[in-house]
Amino acid sequence: MSHNKAVTRENWLVERKKLLKEEKALIQARDKLNQKRRELPWVEVTKKYTFTTESGSASLAELFGGSTQLIVYHFMFDPEWENGCVSCSLWADNFEGIDCHLKARDIAFVSIARAPIEKLSKFKSRLNWSFNFVSSYENSFNEDFGVSFGDNHKPEDEITYNYRQTIFPINDAPGISVFVKGDNGKIYHSYSTYSRGLDMLNGTYHYIDLTPYGRHETSEGGTMSWVRHHDRYEQ
Repeated sequence: MSHNKAVTRENWLVERKKLLKEEKALIQARDKLNQKRRELPWVEVTKKYTFTTESGSASLAELFGGSTQLIVYHFMFDPEWENGCVSCSLWADNFEGIDCHLKARDIAFVSIARAPIEKLSKFKSRLNWSFNFVSSYENSFNEDFGVSFGDNHKPEDEITYNYRQTIFPINDAPGISVFVKGDNGKIYHSYSTYSRGLDMLNGTYHYIDLTPYGRHETSEGGTMSWVRHHDRYEQ
């Protein structure tokens, strides 16, 4: 690892204040972007989805619980896999403990994956997660919201992901979708984000980004090659 230039505290403070101006500008720009996100139009969800939870079947409406807003994390877990995606698991480690805070702001949270509920429950228990993790094994929810590409998908196939045509090597991709119940009782889709749009939901990365060496992932041969399930790191 390279070593940054060492300076006096006074000189460091000059540089830090310069960066602070840029940080404040970014925060202000993000506030404006968040407002534009809230102002997006809605699309009515007319398809009836049935999910499998640890306590039985549930409709999309029932996943809201008593809230009028619902955030869904699209978790990569192909029905043929024995373990969930390592990268999605890093994101999921950041979901712990947020449920009560979201509920206080009229928001429900759930992670949805295509694997059968038995696999999801076993994996959830192994990693000691407590958030709501449900299966879309018997419906087209993941495909309809752009995070699965059909049973006949091949690595070389061109698909639509993150609102553009691209190649994706496997049949599951990560994403976030947001839904809201209108005053008329109907459910609407208000927002989805994918790929690097998910960074804002990963507290671990935000901590890493504060450090001098940062993520330094590409220098290690892969953007996320360092990530393990949290019970698989060497002690």
